[in-house]
Amino acid sequence: MDALRHLAGPTYIHHPHGVSAATSSLQLRRTSSSSSCPRPLRLAPLRSRFTRVYALSSNDIRVGTNVVVDGAPWKVLEFLHVKPGKGAAFVRTKMRNYVTGNTVEKTFRAGSSLEEASLSKEIKQFTYKDGSQFVFMDLTTFEESRLNESDVGDKQKWLKEGMDCILLYWNGRIIDFDLPITVRLTVTDCDPEQSDSAQGGSKPATLETGAVVTVPSFVKVGDDILVDSRTGQYMNRA
Repeated sequence: MDALRHLAGPTYIHHPHGVSAATSSLQLRRTSSSSSCPRPLRLAPLRSRFTRVYALSSNDIRVGTNVVVDGAPWKVLEFLHVKPGKGAAFVRTKMRNYVTGNTVEKTFRAGSSLEEASLSKEIKQFTYKDGSQFVFMDLTTFEESRLNESDVGDKQKWLKEGMDCILLYWNGRIIDFDLPITVRLTVTDCDPEQSDSAQGGSKPATLETGAVVTVPSFVKVGDDILVDSRTGQYMNRA
């Protein structure tokens, strides 16, 4: 008799909701199994809760600090915190306007709030000169950026095709750029090598960019030399 019951399959018992006991038991087993090994929750990526606020106190001013004054970006060149015997303390600064290049002195009340200039830097290569414009290229995207001759100024004395420069952006526009500190340039004209070079003589030399620097007397036409682009001083032969 037991063998017949086994062949007949599970015995179904009437359930008040029309669900067999065997099915109910199977559901319980599945629920128990699921609870013991829960599936990992899929969490949506968290957004940053912190938004950078470009603001600072005048007490935080240092050399090199970039601030926005009268709607223009300025760089602090010098600063001095002053605490007079009478009256409120203040900060005296000397600043340069990135856009116009003008240098002025400005005074801020101690503790006053200032807007920090949000600047970004990109490395681009000087590729060629198109008329009065200097063309820089992003070697990844091949996007070109142009600077007028007036914007480049005296830096063009050290600017050579193929040179990597750092372009400075503010509100989507180029406001300045930095040359490599050490530049390698070729001497195109100078007096012949002098016999008293061992005595430390010097002479002027014209470089491939048109710049004129003072070099040791042993330097000759065709030599590559290294120059400090900040001071224009000869460093040594390359």
